[in-house]
Amino acid sequence: MTDQSFTTTFTVEQTPQEVFAAINDVRGWWSGTIEGNTDQLGEVFTYRYEDIHYSKQEITEFVPGERIVWHVLDSFLSFAADKTEWNDTDVTFDITAKGDETEVRFTHVGLVPTIECYDNCSNAWGFYINGSLRTFITTGTGQPNE
Repeated sequence: MTDQSFTTTFTVEQTPQEVFAAINDVRGWWSGTIEGNTDQLGEVFTYRYEDIHYSKQEITEFVPGERIVWHVLDSFLSFAADKTEWNDTDVTFDITAKGDETEVRFTHVGLVPTIECYDNCSNAWGFYINGSLRTFITTGTGQPNE
């Protein structure tokens, strides 16, 4: 069976270490209110965007320059019938050196086409990962509030 979880990939000229640092500066590229530390193994942080989206993530993998995983402990999506669709999913960032460039592979494991929020959530992740995060990595300025 093929994994249908939402995945997107991009490549930048920055080093894996620079990419890793930018991803962990979550407030620089993801909109909403973020409470807690986002840059250490075992930390738990929350994300809230108005009354539309709330999620609580635990950082379960943290390998400098290589990989970050957030495990979603709790969630609330106001627009979905199952408001907790993100519970027990994993948000992963895999960082790989490719010659003089660095590849970022983002996957939201469990965000699959069969769940109600797939279209809205994958579109939002597409913007934040391919737009705001990529710009944050390459220029130092993301677009977290657009």
